[in-house]
Amino acid sequence: MGSHRDAFHTPPAPGRAESPVVGVDACRTGWVAVTLDEEGRFAGADTAGALSELLGRVPDAAVVAVDMPLGLLAGGWREADLMATAMVAPHGSRVFPVPPREVWEADGYDEAKLVCQRLTGRMPSRQSWGLAAKLREANACRDGGDHRLYEVHPEVSFAALGEGRPVPWSKKSWSGQAVRRRLLGDQGIVLPDDLGPAGRVPPDDVLDAAAAAWSARRIALRAARRLPDPPQTTEAGLPVAIWY
Repeated sequence: MGSHRDAFHTPPAPGRAESPVVGVDACRTGWVAVTLDEEGRFAGADTAGALSELLGRVPDAAVVAVDMPLGLLAGGWREADLMATAMVAPHGSRVFPVPPREVWEADGYDEAKLVCQRLTGRMPSRQSWGLAAKLREANACRDGGDHRLYEVHPEVSFAALGEGRPVPWSKKSWSGQAVRRRLLGDQGIVLPDDLGPAGRVPPDDVLDAAAAAWSARRIALRAARRLPDPPQTTEAGLPVAIWY
């Protein structure tokens, strides 16, 4: 796939997307999604155990932005993660470096450490390896042909919402969640108190999905930026970039 400019042949009207957009975040029970309507307003929240199930429920979505690394390199570290780390500094620990594809194909963490050490000279953290199942799931969806999927990182999106300043407080703290909710509200993304079944998902995951939806709308409007630009590419030619 080429750049996002190649993906949208007819520009939408200013300030309006042609179709709904969706932001998705991984959560303890699977995945949580926030949908924005054509005007960029909150249109609903949903949750499912499988990403493919969520995607099947939003056939009309123009863009689905996912908080999960999409695109694994054959060797070396991804430029996207290095640039995202710099963008959220001094909170660089909010971004983890994504090792090469072969690491994620390992049968377990012990094998993954050996493979990563061989390929990069470093070992993945146990925290990053904890995302292995969902990372494989998300990449299988995009590699399988659903090119509505774009990678985002909510902390990068929130930094962009804050005019380049990352939120100083943890997303699990009262202050951190209040600031993130206000930043979204300033963009017209007002999350209701009652989200139905999705309201059982931890609030930080819902906020991350909403930030992903904000980035999805920017992609649909061809107003988004990406790290890096131009992106790296996978062996199959798919882009490796974080959008915001």
